Amino acid sequence: MHTLNETNVTHPSEVSSTASAQLVIDDASAGQRIDNYLQRVLKGVPKSHIYRILRSGEVRVNKKRIDADFRLSLEDVVRVPPIRIANTPQAIATGPVTSKFNDAIVYEDDAMLVINKPAGFAVHGGSGVSRGVIEQLRLERPQAKFLELVHRLDRDTSGVLMLAKKRSALVALHEAIRNNHMDKRYVMMVHGVWTEKKKHVTLDLQKYVTNDGERRVNVVTDPKKDVLGVAQVSETIFYLTQNLGEYSLLEAKLITGRTHQLRVQLAHLGYPILGDDKYGDFALNKQLIKQGLKRMFLHSAETNIRHPVTGDKLKLQAALPPELKKFIQQNEGS
Repeated sequence: MHTLNETNVTHPSEVSSTASAQLVIDDASAGQRIDNYLQRVLKGVPKSHIYRILRSGEVRVNKKRIDADFRLSLEDVVRVPPIRIANTPQAIATGPVTSKFNDAIVYEDDAMLVINKPAGFAVHGGSGVSRGVIEQLRLERPQAKFLELVHRLDRDTSGVLMLAKKRSALVALHEAIRNNHMDKRYVMMVHGVWTEKKKHVTLDLQKYVTNDGERRVNVVTDPKKDVLGVAQVSETIFYLTQNLGEYSLLEAKLITGRTHQLRVQLAHLGYPILGDDKYGDFALNKQLIKQGLKRMFLHSAETNIRHPVTGDKLKLQAALPPELKKFIQQNEGS
């Protein structure tokens, strides 16, 4: 065990060793609740102790007592009292981390990082995945003070993935998503001959967990009988791009952003996305693998949004991956 001594520091990373009592809030922490902030910077300190020093008034912001739900602002000064912290083993240096996403960067500035996520990468670790996109990027960028996912993409979906490099940017982007101030376009290929140039689809979806612990979504067809969970309205506008024999290439504009929205809507309409291993045509998927399509044909191609800091219009585009372009070419003229 060691003790935090009362010294002046300006970066919270120093708290984990000899730590300081005076922390100056930067862009990465502005807007965060004080209890969550302390849990992040006081590694090894139990939550119960953090809440005790908050209740007792030992933690001060700008020399004033605050509650646990107080939100920090840029350049606030947080006083942390001397605290005993459990010793943690020092990480063993393993050398530089090999970059996996440098060639996939679509856009980057001080506030945002946008990549063209390859299929097969989960956005974060868990459920048998030790390291997702966010964990990998944090390893590749140890100097980054703040790096958080703005939204998710399914593991087998490729395309535009936005990350925030400032908390203020994260808050602004989340607000834009909630208020439908974001235009997201996806490209997918489905099984079946789609005939309508434009189709507006609205369906009630509900999430549930299978007996094997797998997360799934279904369409609510009879609200009185469906008791798996709370239904949420899902809304998409689909556009026909090209008919390719027994397949159809579509573009989708998301109005809402529900879990597995496009996959579930299309499967329910009788046009499963090629390669979808949850809601698709499993027999067809086996045939498609032999034809060279070893992934789901779903790609987040374009996101239009205003920059979270400057307000400028951004058109974030992710090129269609080579394996999907090749499959289109193989089926043209069918």
